[in-house]
Amino acid sequence: MFGLNRTRDKEPDVILIGAGIMSATLGMMLKELDPDLTIDIFERLDVAAAESSDAWNNAGTGHAAFCELNYTPEFPDGSIDTSKAVKIAESFDVSRQYWAHLVEQVHINLPLNFIKSLPHMSFVWGDNNVSFLRKRYDALQQCHLFRGMDYSEDPEIIKQWMPLIMEGRDRNDKVAATNMPIGTDVNFGALTRGMFNHLKELPGVTLHFGHEVRKLKQKSDGRWRIKVKDLETGDKRKVRAKFVFIGAGGGSLPLLMKSGIPEGEGYGGFPVSGQWLKCINPEIIERHQAKVYGKAAVGSPPMSVPHLDTRFINGKRELLFGPYAGFTTRFLKQGSLLDLPFSVKANNLRPMVAAGLKNIPLTKYLINQVRQSPEDRMMALRNYMPTARIEDWKLEVAGQRVQVIKKHPDKVGVLEFGTEVVSSADGSLAALLGASPGASTAVSIMLSLLQQCFPKKISSAEWQAKLKQMIPSYGESLAENEALLKDVRAWTSKVLEL
Repeated sequence: MFGLNRTRDKEPDVILIGAGIMSATLGMMLKELDPDLTIDIFERLDVAAAESSDAWNNAGTGHAAFCELNYTPEFPDGSIDTSKAVKIAESFDVSRQYWAHLVEQVHINLPLNFIKSLPHMSFVWGDNNVSFLRKRYDALQQCHLFRGMDYSEDPEIIKQWMPLIMEGRDRNDKVAATNMPIGTDVNFGALTRGMFNHLKELPGVTLHFGHEVRKLKQKSDGRWRIKVKDLETGDKRKVRAKFVFIGAGGGSLPLLMKSGIPEGEGYGGFPVSGQWLKCINPEIIERHQAKVYGKAAVGSPPMSVPHLDTRFINGKRELLFGPYAGFTTRFLKQGSLLDLPFSVKANNLRPMVAAGLKNIPLTKYLINQVRQSPEDRMMALRNYMPTARIEDWKLEVAGQRVQVIKKHPDKVGVLEFGTEVVSSADGSLAALLGASPGASTAVSIMLSLLQQCFPKKISSAEWQAKLKQMIPSYGESLAENEALLKDVRAWTSKVLEL
C-alpha cells in the first residue's frame, strides 16, 4: 500500500488517532514490519493512556477467560458454550508473546512494571450457580488452554484460595470456586506508555499531545486529509496520509462518522460509565491476592459481572470491587455531554432506536445503578466479602465504555458487548469500536486489522517472517496445538518473569 512518497511537505505515511493501547500496539508493529514508515500520532490529552487504557479506568485485568463467567454462556439445554472463552484465551497468549518479544528486544524495560502473576478465580453460591460452574469447569477442561485450573466445592479449600470471601459466610451456603494459578494482572497504562516512549525515539515517528482531530476527508488521490487543532495554542493545520487508524476509545465513533466511509454507516454507540469501590485499608489489601469474578445477577448486562480485583498500580498493590455501572452521555471520561446526541444521524437512527427498545432492561439496570446509595454498594460488596466495613472503602470513578450498536439483517439494530474493527473497502482507514476484552486482545485485533488493511504486505515473505519473529505462534492455532502452547507459555513466562 505504502509506496513511500515524501514530496508532499513531509506528509506521514500513517496517522494514528489516540494514544491508547491500540495505537501503541499498531504503531510498534508497523515500525518493525516497515522501519521506513513515517507515523504521526495525535492525542487530545496531555499524556498517553489517560482514558480506557489507564489502570484506574477500565483496562487492567489481563482478560484470559480463565475466570470471567460471561465468556462461557449456558445454552438452553444446559450445556456450556466455550467458543468465546477459547478465542479470548488464545488471543491473550498471542499478546503475551508480542510483549515478551518487545522485552527481549529491549523495546520496553522492566516487565514487572506492567505484568505480574496473579491467580484468576471464579466464585459462586447457590445450587444453580454451583451446577453452572461445575459444568463450565468440565467443559473448559476439554481444551488444553485451561489445563491447570482447579475446581472445588469444599469451603475449607476455597477459604485457602480467597480468605476474605469466605470469612463470615454462612457455613450452610453451597459454594463453588475455580482457581487458575497462571493468571496475570496487566497494567495497560504502564505498558502503553512504555511503548510510546520507545516509539517517539524512532526516526520518522512524531507524537503530538494536546492535539484534537476535528475533521477527516478522503481526497480524490485516495489519501486522507486530517484537520487538527492544537488545544494549547489554538493553531489549526491539515495533514495528509495514506492510512489512518482511529483508536480513540469512546471518541472513535464520532470520527468514524466524520470519515464518511460507507462501511461506517448504521453504527451507533451506547455510553456506560463505571465506578469502583477502592479499598483504603492496607491490612485488607494484603490479605487478598487474586482476581475473583462472580456471576452477574439475572437480567444484568455482561458488563456488570462483579469482581474483587487485586491490581498493581504505580508499584503498589490495590484492591477494587465492582464495577458499578452508571450512565452519562459522554463518550470519553473527559468528553462532552453532547457526545451521544451528536452521534445520532439519519443512517443510524433506526438501529439505535431498535437496540434501545430491545434493551429496556439495561436502561432500567443503569438507572438503578445510578440511584444506588453507599449502603446499596456495600450490600453488593458483602455478597462477596461478608465482613466488609464501609469505612475501609471509598468510591472511585472509572472510565467510559461505548458499546457498539450496529445494523443487523434480522434484528435491525443490535447492541454488541465486545470490540469491532471497521475498515474502508480500500483499506486506507480503520476504526476500533467497543470495549472489553479489548486491551488484553490488542495484538490479535491489530493482526486482524493488518490483514484487512494491508493484505498484500502481510502476505509477503518479508512481513510473514517478521511476524513469526514477533509472535512465534503466528499462523498456527494455540487451541489446536498443545505442544506449541506449552512452548510459548514457558518462553513468555521466563521473559516476563512470571
